[in-house]
Amino acid sequence: MTDMIQLFIKSAIVDNVVFIQYLAICPFIGMTSETGKAAGMGIATTFVIILATAVTWPLYWFVMVPLKLEFLQTLFFILVIASLVQLVEFYLKKSAPGLYASMGVYLALITTNCAVLGVTINCIGKNFNYGQSLVYALGAAAGFLLSMVIMSGVRTRMKSAKIPESFKGTPVLYIAAGLLSLAFLGFKGLIK
Repeated sequence: MTDMIQLFIKSAIVDNVVFIQYLAICPFIGMTSETGKAAGMGIATTFVIILATAVTWPLYWFVMVPLKLEFLQTLFFILVIASLVQLVEFYLKKSAPGLYASMGVYLALITTNCAVLGVTINCIGKNFNYGQSLVYALGAAAGFLLSMVIMSGVRTRMKSAKIPESFKGTPVLYIAAGLLSLAFLGFKGLIK
């Protein structure tokens, strides 16, 4: 049990997909202007990351490996992820039309969100068993949600800050993201 808790903390904070692995920068910058949108995107992506891992791990080990199709891993995983995103899109369209409308094109971009694909490939590459893969996916998804909410808070604070003219807009976002990455690097030695 302790190993699973450590794996969760390591994937969420120590090896954060956004701040440490530099994955999913597009939604990180594009969807963090408002906390509600950032949290919605984080939750939708969390759902897709966990489901994608739950589906791709058995697909890889019980279908692709016996058939010696490991070289098609990326293709199969992207097809699974695209199918799952369509399910999430249909669900949000029916149950939360306001959130669906506010996410706009970024909802479809979950399909190409490299964090989702990166987590599924990391589970295979690190030789995790099924339980470890699900815990790793849950931690990575929680880390993605955490990074989205933190950045939305920073952006809210930046609206009232006096920023030099040359840094306004995208430059200050990348500076803030870099500083947040440095802060998360401080957790690097927390869990080996």
